[in-house]
Amino acid sequence: MTLVGGAAAAWPLAARAQQRKQMRRVGALMPWTASDPQVQARYAAFLQGLQQLGWTVGTNIEIDSRWSAGNEGETRRHAAELVALAPDVIFASGSATVGPLLRATRTVPIVFANAPDPVGAGYVESLARPGGNITGFTPFEYGIGAKWLELLKEVAPSVTRVAILRDPAITAGIGLWGAIQSVAPAFGVELRPVDVSDVSGLERDLMAFARSPNGGLILTGSAFAIMHRDQIIALAARHRLPAVYYERYFAVAGGLTSYGSDNAEAFRLAAGYVDRILKGEKPADLPVQAPTKYDLVINLKTAKALGLTVPDTLLARADEVIE
Repeated sequence: MTLVGGAAAAWPLAARAQQRKQMRRVGALMPWTASDPQVQARYAAFLQGLQQLGWTVGTNIEIDSRWSAGNEGETRRHAAELVALAPDVIFASGSATVGPLLRATRTVPIVFANAPDPVGAGYVESLARPGGNITGFTPFEYGIGAKWLELLKEVAPSVTRVAILRDPAITAGIGLWGAIQSVAPAFGVELRPVDVSDVSGLERDLMAFARSPNGGLILTGSAFAIMHRDQIIALAARHRLPAVYYERYFAVAGGLTSYGSDNAEAFRLAAGYVDRILKGEKPADLPVQAPTKYDLVINLKTAKALGLTVPDTLLARADEVIE
């Protein structure tokens, strides 16, 4: 009886020890504010993806998340903090977080979502064989820049001057500018780069740009664009600038049109790579993947406010039309 009672008492301890042994640790580094509902929707897609693959927070996985609110210094600090925790894998969103993480570690596995041109940025050796401790999912290829300019001219044919809002501190900001610049002569437009770093500077630059007629706007992706999306949409409306955005949310929130991939889907897919790494696969062997589908969204209410008539041929191609 004593032996049996002692063994029974030891069972819960053994079970707890086994549970601790099975608990895996994941770090997550996000370049935005944690309270942003749009960002929370993406992060929820990542958590949902993990749950569908059998990972439950508090049961067999712990997630240490850090939010840098667009602050470069905070991003570097959080990257170092997460690496020091020695997680099994780190999930990162966008180039703003990937660079600091790679400077902090070349051994801890990293999975990214929505980081453009990882080869050009030096994150991986190739898309098919990343070769290091990092892999993930890109939001687009640079050729999409030509599509954005084509779309702008199609919806607003009178546009001859286009402001390109970009973050020159990230590879995508430079690459997309170059891609759009290469096709601008064919569309008969003059381009002006507008570097985004603070809202007041952006307001000043767009006000100056809008003083001349026939202007338009293309917004390229960045952490700044997400955090200040409402101000950017409002500025385009205030200065009556037809605009093309890189993500559906902007058109839904009042922007004229958008053409891009589903960023929340990239977060779900990233959960799949985290799962595979936790089960023993290496980032070096997991190919970087690009989107297979891009959605065209047109906001007819905004078009009407700008005095634009959207061609029927363009409406027929749209995946979503907002009345």
